[in-house]
Parts: sequence; C-alpha cells; structure tokens
Amino acid sequence: MIDRDKFLKELKQEKRLRKVVRSLLENYLAEKEEKVVLEENRLRGVIRSLIKEVSADVPDEQPQRATGINVLEDTLKVIIPIVEDAYKGLTTSKSQRDSFRAHILNAVENSLAPVDLTADAEESQEENELEEEVTLDIDVEDDRFIPVRDRDMALEPEEPEEPQSFQDLEGMNITGRNFASTTFNKVENQILDAYESLADDKDRRLYKEYMLTNLKLYFDRFEDELQPTLPEPESPDYNK
Repeated sequence: MIDRDKFLKELKQEKRLRKVVRSLLENYLAEKEEKVVLEENRLRGVIRSLIKEVSADVPDEQPQRATGINVLEDTLKVIIPIVEDAYKGLTTSKSQRDSFRAHILNAVENSLAPVDLTADAEESQEENELEEEVTLDIDVEDDRFIPVRDRDMALEPEEPEEPQSFQDLEGMNITGRNFASTTFNKVENQILDAYESLADDKDRRLYKEYMLTNLKLYFDRFEDELQPTLPEPESPDYNK
C-alpha cells in the first residue's frame, strides 16, 4: 500500500522541479531571442556601412543635359502660363483654338530663323575679314580720290526689310489669329533673348526643335484639359 504522505511529498517535489525547469527554459529562450535580435541589428549595421561605402565609390553616371535644354526649360516656365491662359479663353469653337495654335507655332519658327541667318552671316563676315587682312592690296589712287558729284558717290545698298515674325495664315479663324498675335507679342522677347544667348550650334538646334515640340505637346494637353469645361451640345429630345 502506497504511503499517502510520501506520495504527496513526491508530488510537491515534482511540481517544484517542473517549475524550476520551466523557469530555466524560459530564461534560455529569452536569452537566445535577445542574442538573435542583437545579432540581426549588428548585421544590419554592417550592411548599412557596406552600402554607404559602395555608394561613395560609385560615380554619378547620370548624363548631363545640354545647355540649350536648360535654357529652354527656363523659357517655358515663363511663356507657357501666358499661352495657356489665352488658349483656354477661346471656348466658342475649336477652329479658334486651332487657328491660335497654328499662328503661334508659325510665329515662333519665323522669329528664330533670322537669328540663325544673322549668326551665319557674322561667322562668314569674320572669315572674309581674316582673308582680306592677308590678301587685300590697297589701291592708293582710290584712297586719295574724294567724290563730290552724286554720280561718283557710291550708293549704299539698301538693307532688305526683315520679314515679320507673325504672319497671317489664310483660311484660319480671325479670332484665334488675333489672340495669337497678342499672346506672341508678350512672349517673343523671352523666346528670342534665350535663343540668342546660345552660341553653340548644338544648343541652338536643341532649343529650336524642343521649343516647337513642347509647344505642340502643351497645346494637346490644354485641349484635353479644356474639353470637360466646354458647354454641352444641344439635344432637342432632351429639351422636350
């Protein structure tokens, strides 16, 4: 027969032993988890340091934009809000906006053309002057001659009139044309001043091409943004 007191005593000892084992196990797991967290943090720190070192050694390979594009960006920031306000004010018909768009694009292209011709002429003149300095034979007799009669005086060649940048386009809406003329007068100086500041052919070419392209893209956006605000078409059945 089992001794009751002895059994109870053994049972209490077993409970104490389980409690001790459980406590030791919990402490072990907590310490292990803490070590894992510390190790993870240490590894993260090492990885961050390696990333910083690699980033510092990698050169910046981003291509630099051309000066002509930088100048164009500054110009667009000034002229686009002016063009947008005028374009979106033409809400009677799309033909007005089409006329405005065509006249602005044509005027911008025309205004830049004389700048190219002037630059080419200056370069050609400089080359001719250099050649004349080397090869010119001075005619002493001509230098001594003083003309006093009208027939002997050299007539100064008349300078050709510079064509107007803004031109009327046949068959286009007059209201759109008038809005375009007013708007172009507000932005022409900014466009030309920026273009004339560029001396390199590459920058000039990029400025001119991207100017026209961006204007066309902005006109497309203006039209898309304007559509929801236009008045609804009349519907006889609905009115009834």
